[in-house]
Amino acid sequence: MLLNKTHSEPGNPYVKAIIPRKVEEYCLRHSTPRNKLLRELEKYTQRHCESPQMLIGPHEGALLAFLVRLTGARRVLEIGTFTGYSALCMAEALPKNGQLVTCEINPERAEIARSFIKRSPHGHKIKLLLGPALESVTKLPRATKFDFVFIDADKENYVNYYETVLPRLKPGGVIAADNVLWSGRVLAPKKESDRAVVKFNKHVRRDTRVECVMLPVRDGVYLVRKR
Repeated sequence: MLLNKTHSEPGNPYVKAIIPRKVEEYCLRHSTPRNKLLRELEKYTQRHCESPQMLIGPHEGALLAFLVRLTGARRVLEIGTFTGYSALCMAEALPKNGQLVTCEINPERAEIARSFIKRSPHGHKIKLLLGPALESVTKLPRATKFDFVFIDADKENYVNYYETVLPRLKPGGVIAADNVLWSGRVLAPKKESDRAVVKFNKHVRRDTRVECVMLPVRDGVYLVRKR
């Protein structure tokens, strides 16, 4: 599909999807359905939270869970919790003794996430760290390594997040970075956030330490595998 054939997602006026809505809905209908708690969290976020478009949604959530299972990940790091939807998706895919560390800077969002995490049968796998993600990750024990990392926070720090987490990623581990198409604005960047995403995409593509593939899922997902 061409990038200029975009549309706003339902309930997400600021995020434009690359794939036509009907095609995306068809894909979702032919994917494993999300559980009741995730559906409730999605509705709660859309009705009560500022910037609800930041929630990744069911299609990308299913993709993240699938990737966690596919890679056999046991330890996951998330940069940007928001209301906890992506953390819950990935935690469900982890083994019983798996662990997910998620970083959130906003106390109100963190509290919402914690309330839903407590209700999940997989909540015991999740550890939420409140504060700037770069500081939170830096404070983790040096021996802490991760199999899978999801980056979905402020775009201006994407390169910094990437360089901070890559040394903590095991060889063969995977990073998934969200919003790398930035509603198509990567083709004609004007704002600082536009240029930040373009800079990150170029940075990853030129990095000989990894191999990568960019997917036009929702607002763009960059999959990066450490060599």
